[in-house]
Amino acid sequence: MFPVPYGQQQLNEFQARNAKVMDSKQQPFLEKISSRISNLRKFVDFQRATAESLLLNQELVDFLRKQNFDAVLTSPAVPTGAILAYNLSLPAVYMLRGLPCGLDSMATACPNPPSYVPRFFTHNSDHMPFRQRLLNVLVSILEPLLCRLIYWSTEDVASHFLQRDVSVAEILQSGALWLLRYDFSLEFPKPLMPNMVLIGGINCAMKSPLTTEVEEFVTGSGEHGIVVFSLGSLVSSMPKEKAAIFFKAFEMIPQRVLWRYTGEIPDNVPENVKLMKWLPQNDLLGHPKARAFITHGGTHGIYEGICHGVPMVMLPLFGDQGDNVHRVATRGVGVILSIHDITVQTLVDALNTVINDSSYKQRMEKLSAIHNDRPMQPLDLAVYWTEFVMRHKGADHLRPAAHDLNWLQYHSLDVIGFLLFIVLIVTLAAFKCCSLCWRRCCRKTQKNKED
Repeated sequence: MFPVPYGQQQLNEFQARNAKVMDSKQQPFLEKISSRISNLRKFVDFQRATAESLLLNQELVDFLRKQNFDAVLTSPAVPTGAILAYNLSLPAVYMLRGLPCGLDSMATACPNPPSYVPRFFTHNSDHMPFRQRLLNVLVSILEPLLCRLIYWSTEDVASHFLQRDVSVAEILQSGALWLLRYDFSLEFPKPLMPNMVLIGGINCAMKSPLTTEVEEFVTGSGEHGIVVFSLGSLVSSMPKEKAAIFFKAFEMIPQRVLWRYTGEIPDNVPENVKLMKWLPQNDLLGHPKARAFITHGGTHGIYEGICHGVPMVMLPLFGDQGDNVHRVATRGVGVILSIHDITVQTLVDALNTVINDSSYKQRMEKLSAIHNDRPMQPLDLAVYWTEFVMRHKGADHLRPAAHDLNWLQYHSLDVIGFLLFIVLIVTLAAFKCCSLCWRRCCRKTQKNKED
């Protein structure tokens, strides 16, 4: 534990910004861009303040150095832990969904061709027509700029801490292992490196019995079953007028609804709705009565739904959620709604579709079977590889030699240039020989004519 220059109030204010995405009115384009930039700056400020509070706390760093840890398990999305591991010369194990600016591919030297690997925020699939490939290439060109915007302040702190200029990419390159929270039952196929391990669904294996109160509510749903509703932990509340839409829609369906809800509770909550400040989401989705899952599209929730075979109604809010729900929709196991345009009828129709149209359940069961058919559970796999790194003090044998090459060498441009030079020399020599032979022949012909 270490002190930071902000308190719970500032964190609550920052989190309250997340709820603004659910405002009934869609923001104008320029206002939306301004809001996104403002939120990004706020996030960068928090990131910098936290990094400075930890890394520049010399007493704490000295204490950590003396503990002789075997490894550091951290998220590279906020690279403070990675910087600490780099400084302490400890192998780092990264756990992540992915980095929004392609920094994970850069740091692992993993091929990431934009021709079939969709970029974040594009909502593209791996089969792209020319227009989508054009967008994908343009986004891939702009990704380094986005990385710079997100991590420039952290790089300043890291350079000050390490007493030399250093980039986040250089620090992340030293990571021993990358635990990726997805698998190819949902993710589009793409290249991986030897030190990248897929652990999609790591959280759904641990299932606990429901409390007596919740079990009675779920069991009382009869043949109609239940709907599980959660928009994740980053959205603390919902605007009152928006919540009214959901309450009205839930009155119109026969299923019972368990809703993670922390806002103001109205007087007329429908009898088939149970509001809970904390929801045992994974346990409810694993219950035989689960019929549908209303989710914002976070990685953990998506994979819990897939693991237990529950069709989804998805309301993406921000971040990677738009890309996550797009992947679910392409599998035909869920319906996407816009939080800005949602109405009582569209919500009721979406729920009736995923619950009553048997094709959604059939496709979800097939997808779930593919996801669950593996030789080792994701949690066990993550534990095994983490302990592997600890036992062997890293995993250097999995590190590709690409990290030791510069840009020209990696793309073999020096070799290509050398070969082109050889071809040019041979061509010029051949041309010169032909020219010389031609002149001699011409001279000989001219001399014969004169004779």
